[in-house]
Amino acid sequence: QVQLVESGGGLVQAGGSLRLSCAASGSIFSIRPMAWYRQAPGNKREWVSCTSPSDGSTYYADSVKGRFTISSDNAKNTVFLQINSLTPEDTAVYYCAAANSDSYSLSQKWYDYWGQGTQVTVSS
Repeated sequence: QVQLVESGGGLVQAGGSLRLSCAASGSIFSIRPMAWYRQAPGNKREWVSCTSPSDGSTYYADSVKGRFTISSDNAKNTVFLQINSLTPEDTAVYYCAAANSDSYSLSQKWYDYWGQGTQVTVSS
């Protein structure tokens, strides 16, 4: 089993920044692709970003491209999401996810493990 714990959310003014963290523990030797999703009130959970385990490439939803950056510290088994230039539309619960796979996907069904989420609230 793999456990994922997100942190770093909070209340921030529009234009501000946050750095979200996702710490993995347990049988982490088998997980490779990591992803971030978010779910705003009344909306479905949507994909935000992910990494490719084959070459480390990173991918972003159009709505966050240029403002969000996914990165990882393999020594600490932690994945980060740096989020800049926040707008109220970024208000959501942010989730990290991991998969037992050699490939990545934008589909939620691809991912085997999920964190409990961290709330990001952006005030105007």
